[in-house]
Amino acid sequence: MDGLLAITIVLLVYALGDFVSYKTKSIVSMMFVASVVFMVSFWFGLPKTIFEDAQLLGFGSLMIAFLITHMGTLMSFKDLKKQWKTVLISISAVIGIGVFLFFVGTPIIGKEYAVASAPPISGGVVAAIIMGDAAKAKGLEAIAVFATLLVVVQGFFGYPVASFLLNKEAKKLIKVFRENSSEVASTLDDTISDMVMTKNKLIPSLPKDLQTSFVLLAKLALVALLGFKLSDFTNGLIHKYVMCLLVGIAGRELGFLEENIMTKANAFGLALLGLMAIVVGNLSKATPEMLLSILFPMVISLLLGLVGIAIASILVGKILGYSIEMSIAIGTSALFGFPGTYILSNEVANANGKTDEERQFLLNEILPKMLVAGFMTVTIASVVLAGFMAKLM
Repeated sequence: MDGLLAITIVLLVYALGDFVSYKTKSIVSMMFVASVVFMVSFWFGLPKTIFEDAQLLGFGSLMIAFLITHMGTLMSFKDLKKQWKTVLISISAVIGIGVFLFFVGTPIIGKEYAVASAPPISGGVVAAIIMGDAAKAKGLEAIAVFATLLVVVQGFFGYPVASFLLNKEAKKLIKVFRENSSEVASTLDDTISDMVMTKNKLIPSLPKDLQTSFVLLAKLALVALLGFKLSDFTNGLIHKYVMCLLVGIAGRELGFLEENIMTKANAFGLALLGLMAIVVGNLSKATPEMLLSILFPMVISLLLGLVGIAIASILVGKILGYSIEMSIAIGTSALFGFPGTYILSNEVANANGKTDEERQFLLNEILPKMLVAGFMTVTIASVVLAGFMAKLM
């Protein structure tokens, strides 16, 4: 297929996915729509080389390191420290997914499916890529497709559970607020200002005129390359993508990397296009027969993942003084991440708050927790878990 035609078709499908996601308020994700469209189209004759023809597979492979290092620039240690209880619950939820699926899932769906399912369920695209690569390295094509489809459908399990629990939490919070409104102060403005407030860095920022796309991407490439070299130094004990994440965080803390650097370099959208091609490209091998064969382990792994989230989140949340509802909601952020965490928090606040003051209070109580939870599960913990689980394949 002609390269320009191929990339046009890919972009049109992704655009359709964004349109459906917008209309359904992200309940139906862009990735779900795009994956279904491509998978069915492959069955009806769409060339399975479309992503290769569009020159996206090689580009996407290169962009993984850039994007993961970029993820490290999205949150500071200060932000994580302020929500340390949320961080602990989030980490425990991911551990719960991994442990529960490995020990309970293995006898039910087999070791390969159990091991491959934990990272995608606890995270998203990057975790699925790591597990898909590990599966393909061992010739397990069905497992690679399985990991991709988990990312596609996990939101349908996560959104309803999180929405139900956050609404229950909001009703309890608003009752307390109305009974003690004179004593309860909304501190959302302070929270936001703290999250955006800058501090002195060891390495001062470049002048604005020097923060060009090429300069920013060159710095990002250097840090990503450092992550690969440090991973090699550990003989692969720390996965190269996990190391990229760590050096990305350190790079921002030191001041060498700007916050949200790929967006500032006007490169995030194009890089994401390549990354999506790596994931959705696995569906070219998903025949109807293969889909039916992995349907049972897919449903079972998602259900077991939810049970693992609930058990771990409740136990740690109880110790830290969080309600059962808030604890499980934090854990389920692993199933959808941002922007779902932001959208759900706002929807819950608008549905339960009758005045601007009440809605502000609910956002203050729920939004920071859900944002940090989504970042921890999807961006950090799932990548670390994937680096560990890939060695068990």
